[in-house]
Amino acid sequence: MAVLEVKNLTVHYYTPEGLVKALDNVSLEIKRKGEVLGLVGESGSGKSTLGYTIAGLLPDNAEIVSGKIIVNGVNILDPKEAHKAHISVIFQDALTALNPVLTIGEQIAEIYMYNHGYMKKRAYEETVKVLKQVGLPENFVNRYPHELSGGQRQRVVIAMALSMNPDLIIADEPTTALDVTVQAKILKLLLKIVKENNLTMLYITHDLSLVAHMCDTVAVMYAGEVVEYASVKELFKTPLHPYTKALLKAIPRIDADVDELEHIEGSPPSLINPPLGCKFHPRCPKATDRCRIVKPKLIPLEENRLVRCFLYE
Repeated sequence: MAVLEVKNLTVHYYTPEGLVKALDNVSLEIKRKGEVLGLVGESGSGKSTLGYTIAGLLPDNAEIVSGKIIVNGVNILDPKEAHKAHISVIFQDALTALNPVLTIGEQIAEIYMYNHGYMKKRAYEETVKVLKQVGLPENFVNRYPHELSGGQRQRVVIAMALSMNPDLIIADEPTTALDVTVQAKILKLLLKIVKENNLTMLYITHDLSLVAHMCDTVAVMYAGEVVEYASVKELFKTPLHPYTKALLKAIPRIDADVDELEHIEGSPPSLINPPLGCKFHPRCPKATDRCRIVKPKLIPLEENRLVRCFLYE
């Protein structure tokens, strides 16, 4: 049984400008425990919306139009079943994710008391343990978020995610607000914890270099759709979709001399009025008349390889 199955998920936002079609019939899965699936794409591609839909954190102006989300066999879109799945989220900005008027110990112990039914004494004992797991000393239970550095706050948020004993961790660009050296330490810690504890993670980012470091498999999103799915090794070795190829060509490389980085012509489409056919066709150098009219389906190639492009029919 897959840890995560997203099937034909469509999500819309109601805004003053119009109906935003944020996710369009998205399907993907994480097949085994211990796997890290990277979700990558430009801003506005729908990757954070997908993460927040899975976590049950959509805003009031969002609507799940259709689809299923199964976590360890539990349909989390069924209100009667959702509580059976344990999903943790590691947010981008730890400072806004933490309560400024409660100590770190109070915030983590609360999770153990309300989600695991522990008494206060045991909850604090477990809090100390999980803080040590993320490299923070015992006295941090008495500190407030504003007394911590950015890296320390992010370690606290990771500790809170672990305290849920989660079936799935959703990490939404968890190191964006940190400087490069701190970012590297946090990512190394996060990957170590995930692998040592055989945890499953959906890692959301716009940075393909982080995907190469953190992930086992990767789904590339464009304009609310998954356009390519593959192992990280295969994706970097032989990218298939024109969008994936363009993203990779825009990244600086240390193993090749490049005079000038390439860029993707044009801008991502409006999801209020997306283009007909393939949504990437206005920016695609290989687009044909068919691409402008007919919407391509995800085409299965070899095992665990999917691509949404007529070039591979």
